Amino acid sequence: MFSPNRRTFLQGMGAAGLAGAGLMPRSAQAATSMKFMCWEGYDSPDIIKPFEEANDVSISIDLITDSPGGFAKLAAGAWRDFDVVATDSPWVQRMGPAGIGEFLDDAEFADVYDSFYPQFRAPFEPLNFEGKTTGLPTRWGWVGPTVNTKYDKLESWRSYAPCFDPAYKDKICVLDWGDWPIMPMALYAGIDPYKELDDAELNEIRLVLRALFKNTRAIVGDLSVAQKGLMDGSFRTLIGGGTYCTSALRKDGQKEIMSIVPEPKDGLKQGIIWMEAGGIVKDPVDDAKAKALLRDLTSPEVAVKLAWTEATCNLVPSQKAEALFTDEQKDVLQMDYMWEAWDKSHFHNVAPNIDQMLEIWSQELAAAR
Repeated sequence: MFSPNRRTFLQGMGAAGLAGAGLMPRSAQAATSMKFMCWEGYDSPDIIKPFEEANDVSISIDLITDSPGGFAKLAAGAWRDFDVVATDSPWVQRMGPAGIGEFLDDAEFADVYDSFYPQFRAPFEPLNFEGKTTGLPTRWGWVGPTVNTKYDKLESWRSYAPCFDPAYKDKICVLDWGDWPIMPMALYAGIDPYKELDDAELNEIRLVLRALFKNTRAIVGDLSVAQKGLMDGSFRTLIGGGTYCTSALRKDGQKEIMSIVPEPKDGLKQGIIWMEAGGIVKDPVDDAKAKALLRDLTSPEVAVKLAWTEATCNLVPSQKAEALFTDEQKDVLQMDYMWEAWDKSHFHNVAPNIDQMLEIWSQELAAAR
């Protein structure tokens, strides 16, 4: 049975016909509702409610639990049901070329770019496709060893070498978080995982993961379990997380827990910058309100709220927001270290061989258990 949704309208059916069928005209819908797919934090009432009141709109939230899954959902047809998305930047970058996202006019958002740190201003390559902009950056951080300095020294983790040191056997926790623990190990093996890899390079990744698992105490997907082991000294480090693992603990006063980026090894950077971004879904019900929400999410005042949520605390691209943070918040976010981490890191993207790397991960993990 055909069921028109808010983006599919029978040609020739006027407002009266729609009303007779019990459907609101598109313009009426645009005036009253939006749908927003996002990570946690973006759904905070402190962010959503003021926007709803200022724009006379009701926002329905669909929380993302994994970025590839969110993208797959949109690509399978759910894009017709959404207006704005806030997810990991590689997936926002793919929305435009996949035909499920609107490209942005940089000139229209010039004032937003002016409020950003220079590193995030247009033209911003990580959100660019063939010279066209697919979204705006919203939150970021870095992936590197997470260390409890009550039990170990940061200097020990200027390299991933301890992951393979017998002295650290059964003191390593690896996060079972898709590609995040794989990429650092590839970098340590001297392989850039963001380039096309040959069979020999993929085999090197297999060998480094095999060695990692032999020296690892636990491979866990539950962050709270990993954090507990880090706090009580059971784990000397968490691999595959970085600032996303650190911030909530530091916010709770545990400043001894820090995430750093290892030094480059043989000229290859060892850190990874992750970023979330906001994008407008193809054919939003109300283009102006979709742009307004994107503009709101990147404003200095809202950026501070996005940075400081119950679950995590993260850096934001807004330079003007920095003046709104307290000294305590800056300390929690390790803002004094952020540009050192940036300079020592690759920018995360979807790797050409990610499916093969994930398969290798699964095979070696099964063999190690």
